[in-house]
Amino acid sequence: MRPNPLRTLWQSGGAAVNGWLAIPNGFSAETMAHQGWDSLTVDMQHGVVDYQAMVGMLQAISTTGTVPMVRVPWLEPGILMKSLDAGAYAVICPMVNTREDAQKLVAWTHYAPRGTRSFGPVRALLYGGADYPQHANDTIVAFAMIETAQAIDNLDAILSVEGLDAVYIGPSDLSISLGCKPAMDDLEPKAQQAVDHVLARAKAHGIVAGIHNTGPESALKRIAAGFQFVTVSSDARLIAAGAQQVMAAMRAGLKSPTLAGDSY
Repeated sequence: MRPNPLRTLWQSGGAAVNGWLAIPNGFSAETMAHQGWDSLTVDMQHGVVDYQAMVGMLQAISTTGTVPMVRVPWLEPGILMKSLDAGAYAVICPMVNTREDAQKLVAWTHYAPRGTRSFGPVRALLYGGADYPQHANDTIVAFAMIETAQAIDNLDAILSVEGLDAVYIGPSDLSISLGCKPAMDDLEPKAQQAVDHVLARAKAHGIVAGIHNTGPESALKRIAAGFQFVTVSSDARLIAAGAQQVMAAMRAGLKSPTLAGDSY
């Protein structure tokens, strides 16, 4: 079976730089994949991506060595299994708030005897290899999102679930749940303390900790703090930022607030 570079990187003590895909398009996913990301996550929760688009995006990512990932819409067995069957090498599951939630996540992403994943790796066999069924349990990665006050209260119980590989902090939802303003980088003290706590407890349990960021500066700080998986921006944000830079340069060069009419 094709190895999972995330596991290799983490075992060496390194950190993975992850990109985020919200645009339902194979070409944009392929373009992103060729930029050197360690992994790319197709966002089916808040991105405008349906299942069929996701499959095409995974195929596009597979033209490179970038690890194909999916954030599923919710903790639900059908979409977790279909995402893995489509060739995702890691899944991120939102709103894992209890030990029972984490146990369900592990069960639904692993074949028996570890779990209850149904057998049918239709595209995963093409991507992973003919021996995928024998090695999938030790190759794919399951992330539980920690993003509520309830999850913080149950953190050690969640982290102690055998088979859980990693946790992923959603800073905005976590902030809201704790009564703070939603943010990803500059968190209010109560939210930042919760982030620090998740990182410390994950390390104590031997679990990889990941977190969402808006840009390289915050991501680098979080790697320095001990996070081994950092998401840096998204395809939609990067397109907008690049377009803004171009338009700002054009307006400055034309000495006009717009590019319309007499400014030419």
